[in-house]
Amino acid sequence: MGTAIIVVDVQNDFSEGGSLGVEGGNAVAAAATALLRAHRDRFDLVIASRDWHVPGSPNGGHFPPAGVDPDFRTTWPLHCLQGTPGADYNPAFDATLADVAIFKGIDASAYSAFEGATADGTSLDDVLADHAIDALVICGIATDYCVLQTALDARRRSLPVVVLEDLLAGVAPGTSTTAVAAMREAGAVVEPTAAYLAEAG
Repeated sequence: MGTAIIVVDVQNDFSEGGSLGVEGGNAVAAAATALLRAHRDRFDLVIASRDWHVPGSPNGGHFPPAGVDPDFRTTWPLHCLQGTPGADYNPAFDATLADVAIFKGIDASAYSAFEGATADGTSLDDVLADHAIDALVICGIATDYCVLQTALDARRRSLPVVVLEDLLAGVAPGTSTTAVAAMREAGAVVEPTAAYLAEAG
């Protein structure tokens, strides 16, 4: 059995200057690349998820109707639309290090990577099963939404989860703190990358 790392949504629209940019997005993208380049052998599989929303669609209510402001809780500004630069990976993230890309939010309001699939329609559950993965390490954007929901879904599947707390960027400090507490309550280990590497080594 093995361990996979999921790098969640390190995309231009979620990084500084993007339509839904969060502070620290660029740093997370660069740090994820540095981790994978230095410690690729620690992971049996590298997965990178992406929001992949459909242009011209409300995407399951993820985007508000025209003329209505997003509430930044359940509805959001347009972001990560298929075929746009905002949907691309942050240039600081070396996507060639990923073995599998998971696309989510296609005509849906999806936060967890477990709601996505590969380009050929293989679910994340099947990807993990096909590669005999039984533990996950998670990092990325945003702490309080997509990282949180990915970690919670993994714990619902009884997978051991480590969340790298220094490789996260959140929408807001308050909700990010709450998210970290929720991940810990669900049984995830939230710790610095250095601590994880020391334990794994």
